[in-house]
Amino acid sequence: MFREERGRLLASLVRRFGDLDLAEEVTSEAIEAALVHWPVDGVPARPGAWLLTTARRRAVDRLRRDRAYAARLAILQVEADRADPAPPADADADLPDERLQLFFTCAHPALPAEDRTALTLRCLAGLTTPEVARAFLVPPATMAQRIVRAKRKIREARIPFRVPGPDELPDRLPGVLQVLYSIFTEGYAASSGARLQRLDLAEEAIRLARILRRLLPAEREVAGLLALMLLVHARRDARTGPDGELVLLADQDRGRWDQQMIDEGRDLVPVALTGGPPGPYGVQAAIAALHDEAADVASTDWPQIVALYDVLLAVAPSPVVALNRAVAVAMRDGPAAGLALLDELADEPRLRGYHPYPAARGDLLRQLGRHAEAVAAYRAALDLAGTEPERAHLRRNLRAAEGHDPDRA
Repeated sequence: MFREERGRLLASLVRRFGDLDLAEEVTSEAIEAALVHWPVDGVPARPGAWLLTTARRRAVDRLRRDRAYAARLAILQVEADRADPAPPADADADLPDERLQLFFTCAHPALPAEDRTALTLRCLAGLTTPEVARAFLVPPATMAQRIVRAKRKIREARIPFRVPGPDELPDRLPGVLQVLYSIFTEGYAASSGARLQRLDLAEEAIRLARILRRLLPAEREVAGLLALMLLVHARRDARTGPDGELVLLADQDRGRWDQQMIDEGRDLVPVALTGGPPGPYGVQAAIAALHDEAADVASTDWPQIVALYDVLLAVAPSPVVALNRAVAVAMRDGPAAGLALLDELADEPRLRGYHPYPAARGDLLRQLGRHAEAVAAYRAALDLAGTEPERAHLRRNLRAAEGHDPDRA
């Protein structure tokens, strides 16, 4: 409940007092107070309203003690009351519009891309600074400086705490969606560490996307992103074995997939693809749905998946999309056809540090019996892979390729 209410509280307090640091501090104090009082007095009928009232009182007390803020508090209070009278203290603190404002403030285009994601993780997902630092593979002190810098930018640049108007939304919404997708991607495939997945991050991204979907029900790409997350996350339990080892899609026990999550995601795909040109998240969700609908890899509709990748390349071209399309072509037309497409990407600088590229080449080369080349590709992938499950999987493939290399016999 605290994780859910934190975003609501923070949004309301930032709107009221115009200070993100203050809002974070009094939100934490209100939750601490609840941990003291609720076990004794019982959980109130409207816990969100209790937390909001407590946090507001803490904020006002703190500002009144600081003379430098006294005049500012008076001005803020007058302006807030004039624009929107405060709800009664016993009102349910469900503040969707204010949470939406916080989404767009954290993901404002004036902030560097990494700062947007870091701030969203810290403020809306409620992760601690060390947890955010771990997601970005930087020391906690570095991440603390980055978050402070982002807050300072919001304050000094007077970035408005508001939802963009209809004319601004098309330009601003993709940035918000990219932040959420970045959070989910780090949860789905961690950058480094002993675990393949960080389920806490993936689930936070889905939770935030659900909120955004409720707040912007007419935005098809919001539906597409939520569908994509659900359809991919539905496979989470089957992606690793008992010891945390990587299990490829072809080897996964599909009975362990979350069918309820798949059904929810599939229902959102038509919403994402109907009513206008398709967006990248809607197309990716359609691809994920085809994977989830198939009984196994052999019966997957690879021609349709390749066709969808063609659409995705037209809508959102990128080397990673081209890589994924090449793998799908290999499944449809054979490894030689896929390898030819991968070789066309050999000089793409954005794939040089991306281990799935040499790993995919290694797999196709091994299928073609070109084991010496597969060994070189797997070694390149092994140098780039970040998590231990991925590295262990590549080591197994490397040993298999080496076992068929006559030069090593």
